[in-house]
Amino acid sequence: MNVFLVDGTYELFRHFYAVPPARDVDGREVGAVRGVLGSVLSMLEDDVTHLGVATDHVIESFRNDLWPGYKTGEGVDPALLGQFGLLEEALDALGVAVWPMTELEADDGLASAAARAAGDARVEQVFICTPDKDLAQCVTGSRVVQFDRRAGVLRDEQGVRAKFGVAPASIPDYLALVGDAADGFPGLRGWGAKSAAAVLGRYGRIDAIPDDPAEWDVSVRGAGRLAAELAGHRDLARGFRDLATLRTDARLFDDVDDLRWRGPRPALFDLCARLNVPALFERARTLANRPADR
Repeated sequence: MNVFLVDGTYELFRHFYAVPPARDVDGREVGAVRGVLGSVLSMLEDDVTHLGVATDHVIESFRNDLWPGYKTGEGVDPALLGQFGLLEEALDALGVAVWPMTELEADDGLASAAARAAGDARVEQVFICTPDKDLAQCVTGSRVVQFDRRAGVLRDEQGVRAKFGVAPASIPDYLALVGDAADGFPGLRGWGAKSAAAVLGRYGRIDAIPDDPAEWDVSVRGAGRLAAELAGHRDLARGFRDLATLRTDARLFDDVDDLRWRGPRPALFDLCARLNVPALFERARTLANRPADR
């Protein structure tokens, strides 16, 4: 079997800005939720059998206590924020395993689910469905891969190296040096993608990089300045690496069989009526009645 793990927060943002606005029977904006439901249904119609979705039930997480500038819900369109809870309700009604994350983030949920699914010998491949560069750290050979469904790009371990210049295990160190604007931490001054890739491609981890650039086995422009910045802020870099390191210990399901889609719940009919999209219910009902051995 293959397991597909979907970044529900990314999908909600993507559809909010990609699809036309739509209102439910009470006049609330629900276009993004309708879009995500249709997208997930398309996966099921394409013979995906085992599926889980992680969402950010709240934007803030434990990382906000580690770094004051870490991302918050400030500035997010209220019409988008108002659809987070509804998305979780809708996915549950569809019969899809959904994990609303609170202390941890959706990315941590995906990392935890990927680690657990990959530990099951019955699982042939785990697809982490998001373009988020944080999740590249979870890629393992060709067994756990990252899949950008919108762009149609599949990235295995070799693909991660080609994209970032480092192994998946070095992605947190890479982000610590170059920063992650989306998550709200800046990295170290002067360090960019090329220099971080060149140095980490050789040493792997921040702690293994020599303070003296003369000892570096790579030729990096401005090596002296970069080495001085790292030597003076190595603890800060370690803190950024901690922010970028995804947690994998959230127990979201007991067995991969819990991720098998077995059809919609009775609540889907009323939910689709509320969303003014009865066609989604018909699609789900047709799919549930499809012969298993077709």
